[in-house]
Amino acid sequence: MDKDETVCEGAHIALSASGAGAPLARTTTSDGDGEFDFDDIPAGAFQLTISSSGFATQTINGVLHAGESYQTPPIKLLISAASSEVRVSASRDEIALAQFKEEEEQRVFGFIPNFYVSYAPDAPPLTSRQKFHLAWRSSIDPITIAASGFFAGIEQAGNNFSGFGEGAQGYAKRFGANYADNFIGTMLGGAVLPSLLKQDPRYFYKGTGSTRSRALYAVANAVICKGDNGHWQPNYSAVIADLAGGGISNLYYPAANRNGVSLTFENTGLDFAGSAIQNLFQEFVVRKLTPKLPHYGSPAP
Repeated sequence: MDKDETVCEGAHIALSASGAGAPLARTTTSDGDGEFDFDDIPAGAFQLTISSSGFATQTINGVLHAGESYQTPPIKLLISAASSEVRVSASRDEIALAQFKEEEEQRVFGFIPNFYVSYAPDAPPLTSRQKFHLAWRSSIDPITIAASGFFAGIEQAGNNFSGFGEGAQGYAKRFGANYADNFIGTMLGGAVLPSLLKQDPRYFYKGTGSTRSRALYAVANAVICKGDNGHWQPNYSAVIADLAGGGISNLYYPAANRNGVSLTFENTGLDFAGSAIQNLFQEFVVRKLTPKLPHYGSPAP
């Protein structure tokens, strides 16, 4: 019976010899009254093993003497301690979304946006929507806008792009051109082309290996990138974005300051050199200056 003294029908009972004597192995099940019996059992020590679904297995030891009829006392079965395991797994899209949201919070010194670096080993690729969201978020960030204003001021002080003129109007034009350069480059290189060409615009932090191997990895990432399929490939998105951005800038820069085709290619080369330097900075410095980074474990070597 159970602890509430309700009879247990169908419980499995095994009878075996527990000492010297003839081998003994018999089984039966309890009936509708919870009772069971074994006939023609040789005298000697024995053991009963009682098991039933949902209950802990119990054993009873006894000795049957010659000519004796042995009756067990009421056997109360206890509910077994359930052991359950719940496995929670997230889909690849859910993992990508969680890591994407964490990347949106990455800021050097707590305020400079650093959205285009992933510290997660084997991070899932971004969706097209996430690429556009990240590019837009980066473009409208107050620090990004302030940086355009800062560099416009430097250009104004040096009278760069003199065709824009002087005074407040000249500063406004320089600011607009500087911000347009950044906006177009970010949208083309971080969203439009990576979505079309299925490439990931982020830098994937290595963090392991020798200083030399990490440096070579950082420099190489100026011209290669991860595809959405996880394989490394030439960074067509960055190349086309730099060339297209240079061509588009001719629409709003003064005629005297517009880049020719040769200068556009030269500037593209300089952009890749700048990317290599930026990647080296990411690999060896930025992580230490970025608070509250999530812990993803050791990056893959």
